[in-house]
Amino acid sequence: MIAPQEEIYTLPVTFMGAPYGRPGPGNRAAIVGVPFDCGIHPFRVGSRQGPHAVREQSPLIRRFNPTNADFDPVTLLGLVDSGNVKLTPGRIIDAFERIERAIAPIVEAGAVPVTIGGDGSITVPIMRVVARKHPDLVALHIDSHTDTYAYDPADRYNAATQFTHAAEEGLLDPNSSWHVGIHGTTFAQHIVARAEGFGYRVVSLDQLLRSGFQPLVEEFRRQAAGRPVYLCFDMDVFDPSCAPGVASPSWGGLSAREGIDLLRSLTDLNIVAIDVNTVSPAHDVNNMAASLCAHVIYEGLVLLCRRMELAS
Repeated sequence: MIAPQEEIYTLPVTFMGAPYGRPGPGNRAAIVGVPFDCGIHPFRVGSRQGPHAVREQSPLIRRFNPTNADFDPVTLLGLVDSGNVKLTPGRIIDAFERIERAIAPIVEAGAVPVTIGGDGSITVPIMRVVARKHPDLVALHIDSHTDTYAYDPADRYNAATQFTHAAEEGLLDPNSSWHVGIHGTTFAQHIVARAEGFGYRVVSLDQLLRSGFQPLVEEFRRQAAGRPVYLCFDMDVFDPSCAPGVASPSWGGLSAREGIDLLRSLTDLNIVAIDVNTVSPAHDVNNMAASLCAHVIYEGLVLLCRRMELAS
């Protein structure tokens, strides 16, 4: 017996098996892959392949966590996977314009964009769209780098300058935005002072681990005071022992357990966008970074459910 037509063809691989499509009135969040990197990293190009790798690992994330989140966030949010932005990596300005055009209908539909990068530069076009909807935006940027470096005017965009552009373009309030988890070596001097010069609060990984997550998160929560929060999570905040496949690995980072605990402490924040980036499959080991990234996104979906009072 020949199977019905709809059973002959498979659908695209989607994040955690979410339905493929564009968000409508009943969809509170949408996955969007952003397969882009600037292609100018000195020796690690590959984050453009991140969305595919993360989706492939996402079936390992089951829908229920009986000891922390005993509910199905995919169903509760009406999550849809809208596929990847169609772009050409390396054509930076054109790619940024395409990313903006792809994120705009997600935000206009009232859904929270949950983006899979891609290198960190994608934050600029995504935040441009989110800031138009939420002009009082603040950012919680969890990363091993501040990404608030100086740039050559002839070569404006790279994966270390996105929060410089965000401040200069007025996309967020830097005086209420934080860089958290900063550690490791850099190519430039005085990068913490430079970020603080824009008004950002910089919390090193040493400070974070010595103070504990809850006191610092509570301080950020008071400062954000219900304002819309752009959650930007760079996978290189993890130690390479658990996330080797990232664009700029830095030893001494968070363990998987610590990173998950940090995410779970972010309850009661008005998160309006989730941006997870820098998985580089070409440098990964047994898909470890991609698999952990899928779990980071899952934890973000759980936070959205709780923020929207869809689950306790």
